[in-house]
Amino acid sequence: MNQILLHQRRNASQTVTGCRSCGGTSLQPFLDLGYTPLADRLIKPETCEVPELVFPLVVAFCPDCALVQILETVAPEILFADAYPYYSSFSPALLEHSRSNVEQRLAERELGPSSLVVELASNDGYLLKNYVERGVPVCGIDPADGPAAAARKAGVPTLCEFFTESFAREFVSEHGQADIVHANNVLAHVADTNGFVSGIRNLLKPDGTAVIEMPYLLRLIEHVEFDTIYHEHLCYFSLTALDNLFRRHGLFLNRVEELAIHGGSLRIFVEPFEATDTGVKQMLAHEKAIGLDQPAYFTEFSARVDALREKLVALVEQLKGQGHSIAAYGAAAKGATMLNYCGLDTRHLDFVVDRNVNKQGLLMPGAHLPILDPEELAKRRPDYVLMLAWNFADEILAQQQAYLAAGGRFIVPVPEPRIVG
Repeated sequence: MNQILLHQRRNASQTVTGCRSCGGTSLQPFLDLGYTPLADRLIKPETCEVPELVFPLVVAFCPDCALVQILETVAPEILFADAYPYYSSFSPALLEHSRSNVEQRLAERELGPSSLVVELASNDGYLLKNYVERGVPVCGIDPADGPAAAARKAGVPTLCEFFTESFAREFVSEHGQADIVHANNVLAHVADTNGFVSGIRNLLKPDGTAVIEMPYLLRLIEHVEFDTIYHEHLCYFSLTALDNLFRRHGLFLNRVEELAIHGGSLRIFVEPFEATDTGVKQMLAHEKAIGLDQPAYFTEFSARVDALREKLVALVEQLKGQGHSIAAYGAAAKGATMLNYCGLDTRHLDFVVDRNVNKQGLLMPGAHLPILDPEELAKRRPDYVLMLAWNFADEILAQQQAYLAAGGRFIVPVPEPRIVG
């Protein structure tokens, strides 16, 4: 590895030795995905010859509190720089998911002009705009300049800041506490897990509720969703690990819903008073019964990941050997992990398509595949398309009926490589 590159990496990241939740020092690694580039750091074509920053991607289990986590923390100013390209509003499925979430909250709780709803990592305002349309005061908090600016342009008040414990205190002193705090797919991203949770505790009214979503560790393991592991995702939560984390800060996990989105997610309802329902108790009991709180549960995962890689690479190479052309769909972070761990690049795939116009014209990290508009599938008609954004498979298949009707086929890699169409 280039010495300058290695020096940059050492200055830009830190290897943790204590658990991100409880501080325990008995972390047990069970999966090593090697040195990989940052999954969301898309490459400008004119800089493709410049060496990319790469970081270790090792996953470990904490036997003291059951938290699964990666061991490398990349500095947030590098992870979430001003070029951060993810805009939630480009996914119709995610927009509908968010609209439904808000409708349920409005049905459960009286919210009006004197209320306050806050979203942490609010992105481009895709969720909060549903409250704005109903006359409920909101404030988004997001550290990425582009999405925060897009939210403000859409009429969603948004602060471009990292959410921390100290920021929460400042916010409350100026704006007051919140009736509802939304935090979707962000808890896993923060390096100071305890500070973030403590900030939520400060932000909530005494009768307030934090509605938090994150991928569910159990489904990740069951479905071999290893590509959802990347440097932006520091933690991978079971309900057991979440319960341990929140109780430490005087918050209680009172309700839980399991969702299909993102390959299997949890929506938890956290409050500063204890009123745990039966569903939470049953899920905690199930996790204990299957051993999700024990290191032995994870021992075979690495071998299953390797087996999936071997099958996918063999399938792609077989199709290429038969003269077929192959593209990919979805320039998402999970796609970067999939491509880099499997060693798939311009030798195997011609291009990637993505609906996010902010990604089009750039290159995938590591693999350096060009990112194009999905309309290119109809124009170029590759024989096969590797579905990197498999978590939106139904949405993508519905959008690509013309491609399928013309004889195109999709390769869905998870949980087992298979051909669709």
